[in-house]
Amino acid sequence: MPNAGDPRDLVELAIAAESAAWDGFFLWDHLQLDAASRPAMLDPWVVLGAIAARTTRIRIGAMVTPLARRRPWKLAKEITTLDHLSHGRVIVGVGLGVPPDIEYGAFGEPVDARVHAAMLDEGLPLLDSFLRGDPVDHDGEHYQVHAHLSPAAFQRPRPPIWVAATLSHARPIARARRWDGIFPLGSGNGPLSAAELAGLVVTLDPPDGYDVVGLLTPGVTTDDLARAGATWAVDGPAGPSESFASVRRRVEAGPPAAPD
Repeated sequence: MPNAGDPRDLVELAIAAESAAWDGFFLWDHLQLDAASRPAMLDPWVVLGAIAARTTRIRIGAMVTPLARRRPWKLAKEITTLDHLSHGRVIVGVGLGVPPDIEYGAFGEPVDARVHAAMLDEGLPLLDSFLRGDPVDHDGEHYQVHAHLSPAAFQRPRPPIWVAATLSHARPIARARRWDGIFPLGSGNGPLSAAELAGLVVTLDPPDGYDVVGLLTPGVTTDDLARAGATWAVDGPAGPSESFASVRRRVEAGPPAAPD
């Protein structure tokens, strides 16, 4: 779900999702999203904290957090706190962050995707160490860290990290392969077809336990995604015109039947 609107509505929607047997509830992580229409954007981590306190089973997290516009140690504290609050239900989604002009440039930060990618590559091992509770001594291009944060995350060795990657670019796919899962997107950040997802899985040759996220669309079913190699099928608003009430009705109806 977009991290927008009334935060109480999002908390209640997550409770409804858990009651209807969904496996996860994830929020976007944007600051503005659209500078012209100025939607009411919320801090996803505060909302996720409230969701953690009101649910007991459903996996939660942000899909995805732009690590380059965050300080890895501050994000690690937020993830660790949420992981303890939820008793180990957090999944960490990370990516570059779009659109760069209003998510970065509006605040005087670099808009170059190559810089964001370099910060993501340098920041991910730091985040990994912080979440494990390991000491960190690092002097790099973008981060200088000499710290040992406590506590470690509730999950051991740490919460899973999924990395967003655009299909047509080899480096993001290779980056995602080094972690615990991939949230793949097509050109224009759109969903992949089942055939594209299947091709990606062949390229990845993922190890056991690796998560591949597929997006449900009118032309792609859970069966299609499972055959393509997806381990998660993610649904969401059909577009900006779908009302919150419509989304809630779909959530309350429960997830599409999973393949045998």
